[in-house]
Amino acid sequence: MHTEVVAPNGESLALAKEILKRGGLVAFPTETVYGLGADARNDVAVASIFAVKGRPQDNPLIVHVHPEYDISTLVEEPKEYVKQMMHAFAPGPITFVLNSKGVVSPRVSCGLNTLAIRIPKSESALSFLRAVDMPVAAPSANKSKHTSPVTATHVYEDFQGEIPLILDGGRCVGGIESTVVDCTGDIPLILRAGIITAEDIRAVVGACEHAKSGGPVKSPGTKYKHYHPHCKTAMFAPEEVKKAVALATEWRKEGKTVVFLVTEATQAALTLLGEREFYPLGETPEAASRNAYYYLRKAEKEYGGLIAFSLPETEEYRGVMNRLKKACSNE
Repeated sequence: MHTEVVAPNGESLALAKEILKRGGLVAFPTETVYGLGADARNDVAVASIFAVKGRPQDNPLIVHVHPEYDISTLVEEPKEYVKQMMHAFAPGPITFVLNSKGVVSPRVSCGLNTLAIRIPKSESALSFLRAVDMPVAAPSANKSKHTSPVTATHVYEDFQGEIPLILDGGRCVGGIESTVVDCTGDIPLILRAGIITAEDIRAVVGACEHAKSGGPVKSPGTKYKHYHPHCKTAMFAPEEVKKAVALATEWRKEGKTVVFLVTEATQAALTLLGEREFYPLGETPEAASRNAYYYLRKAEKEYGGLIAFSLPETEEYRGVMNRLKKACSNE
């Protein structure tokens, strides 16, 4: 199969719609990461997402729609706090888990009676979703366990010859997946942390908590190993720069080149110890979220090992730290 990579335009969007109608897959950009989309109503098409990604069969998908799409055709009437959250955060990097009407393929939610809905903010995503005008089931457009893609090139590297079309909308500005919120109970519960935090949601609806682990998996990104680049990785606390340098020395003796994923403070400390190879993560939660996947992908091409440092244990950094911990774990 030939994989075409092209910017979203009238011709490519018409082709995307035709591919989805035939039960095929199309990769498309959002403000967070690239998604691998299929018609959510087509059981065979949804199954092909799991097959081409190598995705576990109990790991649910998110359905993407444009702002004008009537989600009442897909889910039951949402609670009042959900309407408030949608007004405040959607379109945007947030996903709402609601009670499903069973219209989409049961494979999307892995047999559960809930459905995860997202309205992305990216203009490229919205032009795609408006053009196809259907509920699009889409996980991140990467092989299972690999680092999520934030450029069309990342998608091509994972799926060349396996999918027909990648819509190239440039580098994603958000950089980590959406916050996923279970909205089926009395208060919203965050299932997967993202750039929209519990504090942000509390400011709008008054209450929000992080869900406890255990029970049925209602959200992607909560159960399995994810986000790992194809190189050695490790993580240290900022005060452990000497330990980090010692590990880098060991890796170099094995013939590996090493880069450090750093803030300004950790770069300064490492420079004093003679290190010179750095990727700048950024000094804000937004910058760290935008840069994390980009540099994890870059490291696997340019270096044999990447060493990162933990970020502040605050709500704002919770999402990106979740991804970095998984990327730098050997579990």
